[in-house]
Amino acid sequence: MNKHISIDSEICHGQACIKGTRIPVHQIVSMLSNGDTFEDLLDAYPSIKREDIYACLNYAARLTEEQVTPI
Repeated sequence: MNKHISIDSEICHGQACIKGTRIPVHQIVSMLSNGDTFEDLLDAYPSIKREDIYACLNYAARLTEEQVTPI
């Protein structure tokens, strides 16, 4: 799926997280939507990298892709 995102039923109840952490994707996306910057996130979570944040956004974007099936 994504080399930066993992889903493991034993970690955070199976929520998508940044690989190697317990930081859920939804937390990163939520913080960005509330006005936090990449720098804010990198300061708050020193274990993640800029690429991890982009991966979270990419993961969230893929979840919103619509598939239209003609009737």
